[in-house]
Amino acid sequence: MSSQDVLKNASTLASYNVLLQVMFRVFTFLLNAFTLRFMSKELIGVVNVRLTLLYSTLVFLSREAFRKACLSGGSGKDHNWRQVINLLWLTLPLGILWSCLLVCVWLWLLEVPDAQTIPNYGPAVVLFALAALQELLAEPLWVLAQAHMFVRLKVVAESLAMIAKCILTVVLVVSAPQWGLYIFSAAQMAYTGFLVLCYGMYFLRFLGSGEASRTGFPLHGFGELLPSRVDGEPLINWTLAKLTWSFFKQSFLKQILTEGERYVMTFLNVLSFGDQGVYDIVNNLGSMVARFIFLPIEESFYIFFAKILERGRDVKSQKQEEVSMAAEVLGCLLKLVLVIGLIITVFGYAYSHLALDIYGGSLLSSGAGPSLLRCYSSYVLLLAINGVTECFVFAAMSKEEVDRYNIVMLALSVSFLFLSYMLTWWAGGIGFIMANCLNMGLRILHSLLYIHRYFLQSPWRPLRALWPSPALLLALALSAVLTSLSEGVFCCDGGWLLRLVHIAVGAVCLLGVLVTVLLSETELIQFVRTQLLPLYRKKRT
Repeated sequence: MSSQDVLKNASTLASYNVLLQVMFRVFTFLLNAFTLRFMSKELIGVVNVRLTLLYSTLVFLSREAFRKACLSGGSGKDHNWRQVINLLWLTLPLGILWSCLLVCVWLWLLEVPDAQTIPNYGPAVVLFALAALQELLAEPLWVLAQAHMFVRLKVVAESLAMIAKCILTVVLVVSAPQWGLYIFSAAQMAYTGFLVLCYGMYFLRFLGSGEASRTGFPLHGFGELLPSRVDGEPLINWTLAKLTWSFFKQSFLKQILTEGERYVMTFLNVLSFGDQGVYDIVNNLGSMVARFIFLPIEESFYIFFAKILERGRDVKSQKQEEVSMAAEVLGCLLKLVLVIGLIITVFGYAYSHLALDIYGGSLLSSGAGPSLLRCYSSYVLLLAINGVTECFVFAAMSKEEVDRYNIVMLALSVSFLFLSYMLTWWAGGIGFIMANCLNMGLRILHSLLYIHRYFLQSPWRPLRALWPSPALLLALALSAVLTSLSEGVFCCDGGWLLRLVHIAVGAVCLLGVLVTVLLSETELIQFVRTQLLPLYRKKRT
């Protein structure tokens, strides 16, 4: 597969992933708004923080390192897929070990919610762990699909799973609200069950078909998806196994950084379950755009960079055409996420109070809620830049560089936990966002230095994309002033008419910013039109 084909498929994958994440966040957004009317904020805090943290920790530590290693280097056809499948099946026993450890911690070391207020906590912990193990059954299939660019499979599977989860949650919340945590446990089991079912049914139909033969798919029968050994070959690819171990040490630390505030809330009890619920809702609302735009771009273009760059080799010793393409794509991605992040930062400040009041009423708009969302709007800008820079760095680093970076991640993890505790004790929930901003800034600095050194001996300078045009900066500054004045005059206690005026002011300012982007960032617009939104050409899966 040529580098142009890889870019085309990675761009299509990013587009599908963005649409998928938009749907996910809309469903979650509506589901949270719905459950707020029926469930207490304490129960929502236990589900969205405590139990979701258990699930995400178990899944992330069990599979993330395997994903990064097995998707690195060359096209999917270059792998010995029997060895890769064998390696990927190790996620299941690893997940069982993690589940035993984490369930014991969640049941016996952490503070248990009051049984009168939040019953059935113990069974819910076990069921969330089982849901994570159930999802790991589909891991070999997921990696196969990603490596061979089956871009629609992920969309269909995760869409059906999310729809099933939402429908079950709504039905049970309305018909049996007394079930409490059992509702969300059953919904999570349904979600992971649908994922496994969809991937399994697809490959059961695909393997051995004419389509598989035409595309040269390396496996021919469903039985080859199970662990097996070929005479004369090692059971697993030991090079990938060593790379997996390097990524595993890194993923452990990255998980602490990614979910750091939840770990601090869970293990140090700095916020009550009710306050945790409010913080988590605000956090999810603030990170919505980051998750449904930035994360899919990061995941998809990590695959692109990993396939066209040779890990651990400098620029001069690689194909210059592919290095040029990587530099061009990196620059366009940086400019894209920078522009989106700046828009969110500017407009998030003036519209946080209104958004929370519409979404959750006085439960969210009173107190620290608006300040939390305003701070998170600024944090989104750092999230955007870090996602793209790290996706390039992780694809280009050698195994030794990954190991060295693990030391950096360890230092960041320790400092983050310390800062989170101290700043939360001083500033409440805002302290979590402040600690995240400081750590994200340090991670960005490390990535920028690596990228600068990587391209230093070449004519390409992708980091120059981090400076937007003066016209765009002027448009953003004017929008910040006008929307802030509008909030002070029209929002948010004067009724819906004045709120609509405030919204109209923001819409006009946003339109002006978008027109400025179209006129001043022509290279970025061309990249988005031809690579991220390939809606005008025939798609291949």
